[in-house]
Amino acid sequence: VILHDGDENLVDPRAPYAHAREVLSTRSSLEGCSLILAGHSRTAEAQLLVESGWAHDLVAPRETIRQRSPLIRAAADTEFELVRDPLAASARLPKQAFDALRASLERGEPALIQVPRKGYVPTLACGSCRAPARCRHCNGPLGLPAGAGEQGGLPTCRWCGRPDARHRCAECGSVRLRAVVLGADRTAEELGRAFPSTRVIASGGNRVVDAVDHKPALVVATPGAEPRVREGGYGAALLLDTWAMLGRQDLRATEDTLAAWTAVASLVAPAWRGGEVVVVADPGLPVVQSLIRWDMVGAAARELAQRFDVRFPPAVHMAAVDGANTALDTFLEILELPEHTEVLGPVDLPPGVHLPGEYDERRFGPAQRILLRTPLGPRSVLGKALKAATVAKAGRRDDLPLRIQVDPIHIG
Repeated sequence: VILHDGDENLVDPRAPYAHAREVLSTRSSLEGCSLILAGHSRTAEAQLLVESGWAHDLVAPRETIRQRSPLIRAAADTEFELVRDPLAASARLPKQAFDALRASLERGEPALIQVPRKGYVPTLACGSCRAPARCRHCNGPLGLPAGAGEQGGLPTCRWCGRPDARHRCAECGSVRLRAVVLGADRTAEELGRAFPSTRVIASGGNRVVDAVDHKPALVVATPGAEPRVREGGYGAALLLDTWAMLGRQDLRATEDTLAAWTAVASLVAPAWRGGEVVVVADPGLPVVQSLIRWDMVGAAARELAQRFDVRFPPAVHMAAVDGANTALDTFLEILELPEHTEVLGPVDLPPGVHLPGEYDERRFGPAQRILLRTPLGPRSVLGKALKAATVAKAGRRDDLPLRIQVDPIHIG
């Protein structure tokens, strides 16, 4: 049994960086035993196992879901809605969200507010519709080059390294771009002003609270740091700054966001006890509708279909090779690529990603990344090619560090 297979902590941080899901599925096949992938939501990898016939659905009946889930509603996250909202002056909350928090406190129950982590990297998005900016060549995320500053630098793909001076949004056609910067640092202070007589508890970063009492309180937590409620559940939950989580420059932004939302909803009391979840987002977004209807199978199927359309994992096999620029050039020279393999990059490592060990950047230069993309098929073909090139590299006594990850959970 594996719980929440989308959790990045299930990936071994040491080579060969195996994922627990892959280890268990291999063991299940070899030993002929059952395997259960469980969770509040479903990853695209798990959906691929179902659609390929290797696994089958095991989903609770709709009656059970309705009996145990809270009421889930969406409040429009638009400037027009917030400007006309009389409560926006004291806290940037739609009226629906404010009412849900107040009702929970009046019933003597705590309320949970989820905000994005401070560590989320600013991204480039459409200046009109906030859709993530994508490369026209490989569909990778666009960002500003390292050291470009706030004013300079062309939007550049973080996968293939191609600049895009004439980017146009694929959703609305706008040519405007905006840097998505989080504005949730003062969420606790704003809520404290809106509810001056209520205790505000913060959980996240280096101060993670394990549990809170079943008493009136506002709990502000980052994804994964939500405290449980002793002897009960939250009376209400509020999902804030959803655009920042959905707009991250990450292949799994939508999938991870839905998983974080469902984790919060599972902590809230059922609807028949007054439990309510308010997500501050455009109700027309498919991921928001999946949350409202609690349609995790449909969300995973849609995510997988979109990955096939743009050739993202798990619809393809992809390997990330990180190292010094010279080491990457040498590795590509000796690497015998399988048929129909694409080489993307080199580009800078994703923000926050570093080579393991003591990498001397002054000696070897900034670490770079290349991506190798191959069609679905036996993964051993790509693995054997990478292994042979690694052995040949060692035979040349090339001591430049190199890290190879096949189908990494985060690409950039």
